[in-house]
Amino acid sequence: MNGAILSGLLTGGVEADRVVATARSSASARRSAEQYGVQVLAEEESTGANAEAAGKADVIFLGVKPPQIVDLCHQIASSLKPSAVVVSVAAAVTVEMMEEALPAGQPVIRTMPNTPLSVGAGVVGLVPGTHTSQEQVESVAELLGTSGAVHVLDEEQIDALTGVAGSGPAYAFYLAEHMAAAGVEMGLDPELAADLAAQTIYGAGKMLVENRGENDAAQLRRDVTSPRGTTSRAIETFDAAEMGRTIRQGAQASAARAAEITRQLRGDAA
Repeated sequence: MNGAILSGLLTGGVEADRVVATARSSASARRSAEQYGVQVLAEEESTGANAEAAGKADVIFLGVKPPQIVDLCHQIASSLKPSAVVVSVAAAVTVEMMEEALPAGQPVIRTMPNTPLSVGAGVVGLVPGTHTSQEQVESVAELLGTSGAVHVLDEEQIDALTGVAGSGPAYAFYLAEHMAAAGVEMGLDPELAADLAAQTIYGAGKMLVENRGENDAAQLRRDVTSPRGTTSRAIETFDAAEMGRTIRQGAQASAARAAEITRQLRGDAA
């Protein structure tokens, strides 16, 4: 996810010399510096790498696993400018958790991005903190908006966004995987089958975006489904297997898992 966000920012016009990143190892730092053309500090070379990078920044993206976010907030707390905005990209870590680990009044933003940010077609849910100004929200939204659609939400909505969009690219990849497998089972070359599946999902997604406001997904599906035709037979098969229900249950399970991780991080009783 960090690579997707950084790629999106750079593609969207953020100058590489304005970015300072950190990595755990020297080898990882060198690879990232070569790949993205930004300055990367290695934690194994300097225990204060995170604090050093954060102290120079107006916007700090925290791209570690959820259990590590609070510890990272503590690491950088004393180095932050009072006006710097600390942005978490981790699931399950609440605004309150971040604010408690940072200096009083520090602006924070909780986000949930997805990986298509790396190709300029992502989605980001954004939850402002208690002390975050509208101007700061707009500034971060503008940064992320160069590589995707940004939606400012109330915090109680973020787990639902996680279930639909945060985890959502995996659902599309899963569909493409099985579409391609079906092609191979029917005699297609694997490379051709994979290309057909990928291009079909790309084209369908583009139609969804470009027709937004005129036709929703259900209408676009109906438009391509002739009565008693080939597509209708496939949809009937999906309906018989309750695939629609299964997809909804999967998204709900993703959202529920995000909420479960939040409870675990808080130490709430099960």
